[in-house]
Amino acid sequence: MTTTTDRAAVLDGLRRFIDQRSGIDARNYMRDWRDSEGRRAFGSDRYKITRDGRDARLLLAFVDGTDIDVATIADATRGERLELSEDGREWHYTAGQYFCTEYRAAACRLLARLVWQYLRDIEGTKTADDIRRRATGVFGRGIASRWFR
Repeated sequence: MTTTTDRAAVLDGLRRFIDQRSGIDARNYMRDWRDSEGRRAFGSDRYKITRDGRDARLLLAFVDGTDIDVATIADATRGERLELSEDGREWHYTAGQYFCTEYRAAACRLLARLVWQYLRDIEGTKTADDIRRRATGVFGRGIASRWFR
């Protein structure tokens, strides 16, 4: 990644990554419309994908409102499946099993890591429990319980 990468471009790239269509295919879940177990599994995964997208957008809005720099964002991706491209404008995810159900959750994990570091280092929140309480206050109990365990 070049040193001239613009923070806004990095966050905009992450926004586009989160907003992309999942590509979930009902044919991967059910044989035909009578397959109730397949329909249930498909609906469950669709719900999770949508929920992870909402969570990621809220976490991204918080990160966008901070002064977290590009180097910190790039460091948070080290060793993870979600990677920033060399030019800093595109995000790439290496799927473990099924891209459709994983990519937004990966963005949430990255953003939660950045929020955690921000609350710890910048706001001076001392303990992990304090960070979790602060995250609950900012994002609500659902997001805090999913991404700030």
